[in-house]
Amino acid sequence: MKEIINAQELQTQLKRLAVQLIAKHPNLTDVVIIGIQQGGVVMADELVIALQDLCPSQTIHYGQLDITFYRDDIRREIHAPDAMNIPFGIENKIVVLIDDVLFTGRTIKAALDVLLDYGRPDKVELCVLIDRKEHRQFPIQADYVGLMVQTNKQEKVKLVKQEDGSKHVILING
Repeated sequence: MKEIINAQELQTQLKRLAVQLIAKHPNLTDVVIIGIQQGGVVMADELVIALQDLCPSQTIHYGQLDITFYRDDIRREIHAPDAMNIPFGIENKIVVLIDDVLFTGRTIKAALDVLLDYGRPDKVELCVLIDRKEHRQFPIQADYVGLMVQTNKQEKVKLVKQEDGSKHVILING
């Protein structure tokens, strides 16, 4: 196990991603932030705080998406569903999907399938903390990337929340 991003570096990356989002969308009225369970929600929780710090007078619409039953590998394993909470409409909105690690693209494909059950957004953008681009199985790319990490396919990259509440990203050899 190797630490890729420590807690302080993580905060720096999240602030940088928040600045990029605000630069592209200075008015957040038609923008909704949706974290993908589980690691994407951990990241999105922090990103929303950073966005609120940058834009204290704006309302940030934030939801959480569970893709459990939309995954193409559900038949191989039994998954317990996570919390789903999208308390607003996404019709004609700009949806910014948040995930911790972009690997094969299968999670994002499943998230897009779920979103279509909620309505038709005007646009969907993707914000990820870690991009493992060399392992993509679907033609999916992130609009906002914290860090590109080269790995072998057997390694795992995880955003981990410690007991004290601090978060960091680790690389686990497969």
